[in-house]
Amino acid sequence: MKITYRDQEWELEGQQRVREAIEAVGLIPETVLAVRDGKLLTEDTILSEDDAIKLVAVISGG
Repeated sequence: MKITYRDQEWELEGQQRVREAIEAVGLIPETVLAVRDGKLLTEDTILSEDDAIKLVAVISGG
């Protein structure tokens, strides 16, 4: 699968859950949201090798 975050890109092999894939690229799962084909994914969604995932930073403020 291909994972994109800002100007970085990673290629991962095999099936993984969203949370595992985020951790595998060295990011903290609570700091990003995963999007596939314009739809938000939950952390337990299983990703396949042909998926293209975009990670979006979570921003909070007050």
